[in-house]
Amino acid sequence: MSERRTVPNSVNGRSSADARSRLQARLESLPADERAVIERFISGAGGLRNTTREFDAQLTFGERVSDKVAEVGGSWTFILLFLSVLVAWMLLNTIVLARGAFDPYPYILLNLVLSCVAAIQAPIIMMSQRRHGDADRLKAEHDYEVNVKSELEIMQLHAKLDELRERDWAHLVAMQNEQIALLQRLLVEQGGAGRAPIESDAGRGQQ
Repeated sequence: MSERRTVPNSVNGRSSADARSRLQARLESLPADERAVIERFISGAGGLRNTTREFDAQLTFGERVSDKVAEVGGSWTFILLFLSVLVAWMLLNTIVLARGAFDPYPYILLNLVLSCVAAIQAPIIMMSQRRHGDADRLKAEHDYEVNVKSELEIMQLHAKLDELRERDWAHLVAMQNEQIALLQRLLVEQGGAGRAPIESDAGRGQQ
C-alpha cells in the first residue's frame, strides 16, 4: 500500500514543479506592468489605490500655483473682472484724464500689459495641462491594472467552479455506482430466493 501511494505523490510533485516552471516562464514573457499586476495578485496585495491623492501628494509648490492660475484664468469670474479692468482703464485715460492721461489712445501701455500677461499665463496654463495629462495617464494605467486583476479573479472563479463541478460529478458517479451495486445485490438475492421454492417443489414431485 505504501508503494502505491508514493508513486502518485512523486508524479504529482513533478507535474506541479513543471506547471510552476511553465507559469514562471509565462510570467517572464509578459510586459513589466502586467507582470507586476499578476505578482501582486498572486501575493494577495490590494490593487485599489487613490491615484488622484497620490498624484496631488507629489506636486511641488510651483505646480500647485500653476494649477491655481489655470483654474482662475479659465473661469468666468476672471473674464468679467479682466473685462471690467480694461473698460475702466480706457474710460480713465479717455474721459477722466483726457489731457493728463498716462496711457492715451491707442493705449500702448495697456497693450504691453496685455502682452506680458498673455506671455506669462500661456506657459503656466500649458504646464497645468501637461500635469493633467500625466494624471489622466496614471488613472488609465490604474484602470488597466484593475481590469487585469478583475480578469484574473474571474478566471480564478471559473477554475473554482469547474473544480466544484468536477468534484460533484465524481461524487454523483460514485453514488450511482453504489446504487447499481446495491441493485445488483438485491437482484441476486431475489433470484436466489426464487430458485429455492422451485427446487423444493421439484423435490416433492420426485418423491
